[in-house]
Amino acid sequence: MADLILHHYDLSPFSEKVRLALGYKALAWRSVEIPIWPPKPDLLPLTAGYRRAPVLQVGADVYCDTLCILRELDRRHPEPSLYPDGQRGLAAALGGWVDQATFLPAATLTTSIIGDDIPQEFIADRIAFMKHDFSKAASLRERPVNRQRVRAVMDLLVDMLKDGRPFLLGRSLCAADLCAYHTLWFTRRNGGAEAGRLLPFAPLEGWMGRVAAVGHGARTAMGADEALALARGSEPAPTRGVAPDDPSGLAAGAAVMVRTEEAGDPIRGTLVGADAEEIVLRSENERVGAVHVHFPRLGYSVVAA
Repeated sequence: MADLILHHYDLSPFSEKVRLALGYKALAWRSVEIPIWPPKPDLLPLTAGYRRAPVLQVGADVYCDTLCILRELDRRHPEPSLYPDGQRGLAAALGGWVDQATFLPAATLTTSIIGDDIPQEFIADRIAFMKHDFSKAASLRERPVNRQRVRAVMDLLVDMLKDGRPFLLGRSLCAADLCAYHTLWFTRRNGGAEAGRLLPFAPLEGWMGRVAAVGHGARTAMGADEALALARGSEPAPTRGVAPDDPSGLAAGAAVMVRTEEAGDPIRGTLVGADAEEIVLRSENERVGAVHVHFPRLGYSVVAA
């Protein structure tokens, strides 16, 4: 079976979500470290312009966004499932909501604590890309609001666990646990004692410990050049094509752009697949040859270029 290659950086909370999924499934994987802010010369050739972390590469197939990555890991390695007990829709919906509700508030609460240590290059990049100011001064101004937002979600998580269940949807860990955990992990890890003063972690300690205990699987370092050469020497897997009634109104072979709801990645390629779950573009360049780049349908749209 082809190697699982994760392009990521250690500080990334979304990457932590995928690292834990790999650990839960006890998988071996290759680790390619990418920069935290642009330029990202060894990532963009793989992704048709998508610049965020993490990205999962399997040969010449490239999976962007954790929703897409978790689903693909579960397809390739079904046991133990990230969507147990027939709760795939519920786990994905709950996880997606928690991601949206907590990421920016938790990240900005964290930068209100550690903002003095954040490089100005990072702050300038995120202002340009996300239209969000992570400087300490701006983060402190928003601290009362973000503290309330994160606390409200934490209170709901406590309520879900109050019957003694080990994980959010029952006896088994699921994708929703990883989505709820990763931003709290980021805040507690980086915010230290001050984060503990601002947020009530104690009622969630047991659950967070159980999630963390799955570990990260078997990680082996890999150079970016080797990963790109592997893509160049591989063929992407066949897609299921594009249904005639696809809601985009587009057909296979169309030159397209993929748009995201919250940021401006310039993602362009040729549409080769689209169904209820994913959009697949074909992209070609001299460094990687031809690759298929996969995006989730939820949160993304595809339009004619």
